[in-house]
Amino acid sequence: MKKVISVVIMLVVLLTASACGQKEGSDKLIIYSNSLTDGRGEWVEEKAKEAGFNVTTVQVGGGDLANRLIAEKNNPVADIVFGLNTMGFETLKKGNILAKHVPVWADNIEEGMNDNDGYYHSLVKQAILLIYSQDLYSEETGPQDWPDLWENPDFHGKYFLFPSLSGGTTRAVISGILVRYLDENGELGVSDEGWEAIKQLYDNGYIAKDGEEFYALLAGGKTPMGQMWSSGLAAREEQYGVKSYYAKPKIGVPYVVEQIGIVEGSSNLEESKRFLDWFGSAEIQGQWADKFYSLPANKEALSSAPEYIRSIDESLSVQEIDWGFVGDHIDQWAEKIELEIMK
Repeated sequence: MKKVISVVIMLVVLLTASACGQKEGSDKLIIYSNSLTDGRGEWVEEKAKEAGFNVTTVQVGGGDLANRLIAEKNNPVADIVFGLNTMGFETLKKGNILAKHVPVWADNIEEGMNDNDGYYHSLVKQAILLIYSQDLYSEETGPQDWPDLWENPDFHGKYFLFPSLSGGTTRAVISGILVRYLDENGELGVSDEGWEAIKQLYDNGYIAKDGEEFYALLAGGKTPMGQMWSSGLAAREEQYGVKSYYAKPKIGVPYVVEQIGIVEGSSNLEESKRFLDWFGSAEIQGQWADKFYSLPANKEALSSAPEYIRSIDESLSVQEIDWGFVGDHIDQWAEKIELEIMK
């Protein structure tokens, strides 16, 4: 019996050691992103598997993603992060959250979009749109710019507002409004007129309740106008069977660039580098653009983007925004709005 017990114990020890060794030597990659909705996460995992990667994706809201990575800095869980815009990646860079790697496709990105120091690189350009239902409005009767929402009484209570400023799209919308009212002597760099504009925005809109989905309310006519990122438009129109126009402000619309980088302290650094070289390539980003109606930052992938999304891009001008300034202030702006204006 003692011999049997000894053999069992030895087997348990050997199996445990083997399992630990397999875990330490694993090439499994954990990817954090705020850009995995509408089937994107499943697509990444499936395509990565076909290419020989072992990938698990984790969806995290844009406003929470950087905070989560910062909280995990001393014990990182993720190997790769993508989807955050330049503001978010600048926060990660300043916090020493990113590992330097210049992917093989870096030179195919328009000059000025990648990080000059090599910590993050560009994947997708997104136009941040104000949309409205074609069933209820024409291009002439719908809002032409964000201030129309609170300045025109006919729109009061009809535009959808998210109950939190954690999302990257919402933060881009707020930034696009507030940068029109910058004042070095104003509170948090914004004039009193700017803060009054934000107050009017929230006082006269419909702040969603938990679980309410914008496009469901748009399709039903309750809130036929609100924010949307350009590559999310087509999927929602198909899902809900509704068509939307989008405003084309003279001042332009905010454009954000979704970036990708490697998390400092990744236990799979070489595999992470290989993934970045693969995922940002013209071939994969071209497939991504075709599948999800996105506008690739990789110039060699641009021809693969559907005509639909290219026509949106061609019809808009870019709002001039100092994203460095915004990045330094957006957390404080969001806190003020949530605590003082949305209360």
